[in-house]
Amino acid sequence: MQGYDLVAIGALAVDDLLYVPEYPKPDAKVRLLRRLRQAGGLAGNALIAAARLGASVAYAGTLGDDDLSRIAADELRREGVDLTLAERNASARPAHSTIIVDMQNRTRTVLSSSSGLLGPGDETNWHSVLSGVRVLLIDHHNPAGTLRAVRAAKAIGVAVAADIERRAEGPFDELLDEIEHLVVSIRFARQLCGRDDPAEACRSLFSVSRRAVVVTCGAEGCWWCDSPGRAPSHQPSYSVPVVDTTGCGDVFHGAYCTGLARGLSIARCVRLAAAAAALKATREGGGGSPFADEVDAFLELQCESRP
Repeated sequence: MQGYDLVAIGALAVDDLLYVPEYPKPDAKVRLLRRLRQAGGLAGNALIAAARLGASVAYAGTLGDDDLSRIAADELRREGVDLTLAERNASARPAHSTIIVDMQNRTRTVLSSSSGLLGPGDETNWHSVLSGVRVLLIDHHNPAGTLRAVRAAKAIGVAVAADIERRAEGPFDELLDEIEHLVVSIRFARQLCGRDDPAEACRSLFSVSRRAVVVTCGAEGCWWCDSPGRAPSHQPSYSVPVVDTTGCGDVFHGAYCTGLARGLSIARCVRLAAAAAALKATREGGGGSPFADEVDAFLELQCESRP
C-alpha cells in the first residue's frame, strides 16, 4: 500500500461564497459583487493546502453519492488528493455552507448546515488504512469513530494533529486527551480551558499526551509550545494585503502537518503554516492556498526584510 505524508478523516464541505461591499444591515438589500462555489471544509482545504506544498495526501473519511459529494470529490481529485481510502456511504453528505464575505471590513460570516454522516466510518480497519502514513489529521466529527482511528494511529507511530472547532457528542474528552498536536483557534481554546490570554491558554492545554499546542489568533499571530516546562513562544502574523480570510485556519493546519511529515521542528512547522495562511488571506475563497514555490519565496523575502 502507498504511504502518505498526510491523511485526513474529518468532514468535507461545499461552500457558496457571497462577496458583498459590506455585511447587510437588517431589512437591507445589498448588491452581490461575486458568487463562488468551491469544495473544501476543514479536511478538504487542509489536504489541498498540503498537496500544493508538495505532500502526498489522501482522504480516508466518508464520501456520499449525492451532488454535493460529487462536487467535493471532483475538486479534491483535481488537486491531487487520493480518494481510494475513502469509505462510501449513501447516507454521507458534505457540510454545506454559505459564507458572506464583507469586502470593506475583510470579515466573513459562515452559515453552515449538515444533514448526513460526517467524518470517519465506524468499522474501518485503521491499522491497515494508516500503515505507512506519517501524519493523521482529525476534526470534531464522529468522536467515537475518530477515537478508534487516533488510537490505531498512535499504536503504529503515526503523528496525530487536530483541527477542532467545537465540542461534539460522544467521547470528546477522551479524544481530546489523545491528540498529540492540538492546533486550535483562540476562540475555541478559551472554551476548552477558560483562559482569555492565548499564551496562558496554550500552557493550560499542554498535557502529557501532547507534543505541541498551537493557539491561533488571526492577525495577532499564534502562540505555541512543545514542552510543559517551556514558556509558550509567539509567532507574529505576516503583514499582507488581506482579501479574504476564508480557509486560513484550514491552510494553517495543512501546512503545519506538511512540516510535521517532513520532520521539521515545531517552530519551523508553525512558521511554514503562518506563511501559507498569510498568502491564502491575499486571495478569494477557502481554496486559494499557495504552492510550495510561493511560500518559499515569501519566507525568503521575510528573512531579507529583517533588520
